[in-house]
Amino acid sequence: MPGLIDAGLDAINPVQTSCRGMEPQSLKREFGNDMVFWGGGCDTQQVLPLGTPAEVADHVRAQVEALSPGGGFVFQQVHNIVANVPTENIMAMYRVLGRL
Repeated sequence: MPGLIDAGLDAINPVQTSCRGMEPQSLKREFGNDMVFWGGGCDTQQVLPLGTPAEVADHVRAQVEALSPGGGFVFQQVHNIVANVPTENIMAMYRVLGRL
């Protein structure tokens, strides 16, 4: 990330928070003053397709709370939403977002 910032980039997408070294709290603490995080709002590999609506809501809430303080966060799921993701989970993601 420092190399991207040094090159003049000020936003990153995707923000794949399930990868090692991409924990939302660490990213925000280390790079939040220099980088906008465009994405990272909901894990689309495990949580969104396989979790319950309550687990999705809890995950989204935690991601937003970690990445949004002070600005510099654009909510978007980590990657595209693929086929066969339960509609209830997609709705849970957007419902909780509307309450934050």
